[in-house]
Amino acid sequence: MREENHLTRPPESITSMVWRRFRRHPGALAGLIVLSILVLGVALIPLSPYDPDISNIPDRLQPPSREHPFGTDPLGRDLFTRVFYGGRISLSVGLMVVAITLFIGVPVGAISGYFGGWVDNVLMRITDAFLCLPSLLVLILLSAILREVELPLLHQNSVVTISLVIGLLSWMPVARLVRASFLAIREQEFVLAAQSVGASDLRIIVRHILPNAAGPIIVESTLEMAYAIMEESGLSFLGFGIQPPTPSWGNLLGDAQQHMTKYPWVAIFPGLMIFLTIIAINYVGDGLRDALDPFKILKRIGEV
Repeated sequence: MREENHLTRPPESITSMVWRRFRRHPGALAGLIVLSILVLGVALIPLSPYDPDISNIPDRLQPPSREHPFGTDPLGRDLFTRVFYGGRISLSVGLMVVAITLFIGVPVGAISGYFGGWVDNVLMRITDAFLCLPSLLVLILLSAILREVELPLLHQNSVVTISLVIGLLSWMPVARLVRASFLAIREQEFVLAAQSVGASDLRIIVRHILPNAAGPIIVESTLEMAYAIMEESGLSFLGFGIQPPTPSWGNLLGDAQQHMTKYPWVAIFPGLMIFLTIIAINYVGDGLRDALDPFKILKRIGEV
């Protein structure tokens, strides 16, 4: 009876199958809900009646209340407004860093894994050299240098500057992951068949191998975004990232250092946002890993 139902069941699309597996991961669903709320809050924060940059000294360091759900900062600015405006910066940096890492890491890993030989050796040694760099020190150095460069898109408060700095030191795991995927997939029969009919190397890479490596790349992208948000927060906390008065979660924590003992809310809420965002992204990444892994056996009722 079950076999008959299986035979008469209409074919399931890849998208619906991925979503079906994804929603069976409670942590991934919770992470997706948290991220959705954060993105919605970031998108709607311009509707706030408070300006994130205008100070109001009489209301400085007020505790959380109905008027100020997160309290106020040392200059009397509404902390709820500044935290969510800071979320716009931090999430934008995360997305831009992911784009940069994919732009560099995917071609490097694809070329290295597909062609092998001396090409693989050269590209992987370059990748290893970048991996050996002390990332935090180099990030601070590059940030300080690029902030002083007179270029249209690179200036002290530029999200592009911070994203470029972090992205230049974050593409290596993507490159190694793509290389490993290509080394495994290039020996499959469909690749050999494409080569036998005279398909060009570029067509084989783009049309045949890369789509089959998309799952691990998507999962790695979520982890890279979490890493980028942490790096931006760390740089801004140390004073080398986004500069005040532009809010970001990192510089909000930096500004809260001298007040956090007596007025803990000025540090709790920016730190809580970083924590929730990072853990939500990691859970979503776990869910995508399970959903996109064709070799993972899910021992669930109805999984075929």
